[in-house]
Amino acid sequence: MKPITQNYTTLFASLFLSSSILFLNTQTAQADSLDVMIYERGGDGQVAECTLDMVEGLNTERDGFLSVRSGPGTSFRQIDQLHNGDFVITFDIRGDWAGVYYGRGHELIENGNEIGCGYVGEGQRPVPYPGKKGWVHRNWLVLVAG
Repeated sequence: MKPITQNYTTLFASLFLSSSILFLNTQTAQADSLDVMIYERGGDGQVAECTLDMVEGLNTERDGFLSVRSGPGTSFRQIDQLHNGDFVITFDIRGDWAGVYYGRGHELIENGNEIGCGYVGEGQRPVPYPGKKGWVHRNWLVLVAG
């Protein structure tokens, strides 16, 4: 895969506003349905504290989906599914598991302002953006930008 040279903020916004990444799954993975909260890290505002990833490598001859879970592990409830070609924003990593934000209508624009990846400050906070969130195994994520 060739490196992406575009500004990742522009890439994020265009990808999430594009109809090519809309998801058809009607299940809703709300933040309050998570057993383990996903955190966004603070920083100096100069470097993104998340990545844009694409789901890839799932065997479509088998189940063909990536389980989205309520926490980082197979013992947590499955709350949704992702498929090859779906995009996610990864905020939190715990071992082999990624805390992600994804889904239809959850663009990185809120009230006319771009939602960043991380906030200016120290520490961490629960991912505050409304929309679908959950935990997926990192084996099926390929870095696109970030």
